[in-house]
Amino acid sequence: MRFLFLGDMVGRSGRSAVYDKLPGLISDWKLDFVVVNGENSAGGFGITEEIFLRTLEAGADAMTTGNHVWDQREALAFATRHDRFIRPANYPKGTPGNGSGLFEARNGARVLVANIMGRVFMSPDLNDPFACADELVSACPLGEQADAIVIDFHAEATSEKQCFGHFLDGRVSLVVGTHTHVPTADYQILVGGTAYQSDAGMCGDYDSSLGMEKEEPINRFVAKVPRGRFEAAQGPATLAGLAVEISDRTGLAEKIAPVRIGPRLSGALPEFW
Repeated sequence: MRFLFLGDMVGRSGRSAVYDKLPGLISDWKLDFVVVNGENSAGGFGITEEIFLRTLEAGADAMTTGNHVWDQREALAFATRHDRFIRPANYPKGTPGNGSGLFEARNGARVLVANIMGRVFMSPDLNDPFACADELVSACPLGEQADAIVIDFHAEATSEKQCFGHFLDGRVSLVVGTHTHVPTADYQILVGGTAYQSDAGMCGDYDSSLGMEKEEPINRFVAKVPRGRFEAAQGPATLAGLAVEISDRTGLAEKIAPVRIGPRLSGALPEFW
């Protein structure tokens, strides 16, 4: 199975890059399944239903989120209407929406997509992500109810992300980190066959501070007094994510490569497609 994950989509610039490039990538690479993290897509803070639906129209099969999931209050309402909109699964019982979903890929495979949020340096402090992941994977095991399992681990600390990946190694197809908006160089297939990367990066303007116009963040570091709001940077965006070839036989990863398309960062494309 040919799988593509795209990191945090930030503001209008990030949205435009995804809308413009994703349909062609699906066609050119013959992708079977695509997941996009969209928690920063509405001006850098949260997501609207219109953006969610437009991203599906561009070819995404599911959208994950993170700690900014409820920044746009309308998400609390539309989360209950769309099973492909996935908020962190370790929110308390009764939180609107779904933390995971089982979907059919273009090649007919059953793909379990889950979004789980870390707890180190993160707010709000949600339920134990390791226990949450264990419960999800035990209820829908790889090779039984699911042909592939993909987990977006939205977390700050690389130590927590790496331990989370090793904890699930051999039981899921992919653990990919989001939240820090900077693509890491540690993409690999772990010893048990699970694809892993600490952070996929963002789909946004990299002439910025994590996708935000850089002047106000710099001011807050220097002067310690806010002068204005954070605003999403509007320059040309780079698409950043991860490409994974998943075995149709085992559901584990066979090949992995970073994806970086756009200005400022060095380009990267999977050579196996």
